[in-house]
Amino acid sequence: MKKSGYILLIAAAAAYMGYGMYRQRQSNAEAVRENSLSPVATSSRIPANGPAHFDGLDRVRISGDNPSQEKDYTGFRLSFNKDTRTPNWVAWELLGNETSGDSPRNNNFWTDDDIYGCPVADDYRRSGYDRGHMCPAADQKWSPDAMNDCFVFTNMCPQDHSLNSGAWNTLENKSRVWAKRDSAIVIVAGPIYDTSDTKTIGPNEVRVPGAFFKVIAAPYVAKPRGIAFIYPNMSSPGNMQNYVTTIDEVEKITGFDFFHTLPDDLENEIESVSSYREWNSRD
Repeated sequence: MKKSGYILLIAAAAAYMGYGMYRQRQSNAEAVRENSLSPVATSSRIPANGPAHFDGLDRVRISGDNPSQEKDYTGFRLSFNKDTRTPNWVAWELLGNETSGDSPRNNNFWTDDDIYGCPVADDYRRSGYDRGHMCPAADQKWSPDAMNDCFVFTNMCPQDHSLNSGAWNTLENKSRVWAKRDSAIVIVAGPIYDTSDTKTIGPNEVRVPGAFFKVIAAPYVAKPRGIAFIYPNMSSPGNMQNYVTTIDEVEKITGFDFFHTLPDDLENEIESVSSYREWNSRD
């Protein structure tokens, strides 16, 4: 089966299996199990009275010769691909208290001159595709700077409107529910390209992906868990559960290594199993 057919099969029917990993100190794993909100590491964005979390969970390793320019923005970091002119991945930690805020959506899309190959407004104008946020604006209402940064074109992919306003938006809303329930989650999202995905838009030839992935981890709860989704870049009707897969499976398809700074046993636990029923519970 061609890889493109394989990706769509996963998106439509929920593929499972795989194993992927790296390492950090074993003592951290014990600390997480004894107290899911223990101060294992710190983040400058976490309020003084809030939980202390692992540092570096939003760093992703890329195998092979995939072009990558990494940059930290307010609230998220990403790896940009100068060949596709879209991100390889965009990663952020979403705290429960960041799911609401006073910073309104500004719709001020902008080009980052520091990033080689960053698209411009004309690339998306009259293209037939939405400027699809990988890190959504609604996750950045906690800070004016974060809201402004998430409209950078390095955070965008050409996205089918029916997906952007439909199933992808539903997943974004559900992620905020999970962040509030679990105190914090870590999210990585990005495009999936097959060799057959040759369509481009705009004068800078921004490549249109055939599908999108989103992987989510809740490493701070009493029973750490992870889940992943793959959606084809088209209308994706039906239940979210139909698009669930494991983080391991997304690693196999993309060549990325997510959450590699976690202790091995915790990483394996989070990445090898995806239970939508468990994620969708209220507890």
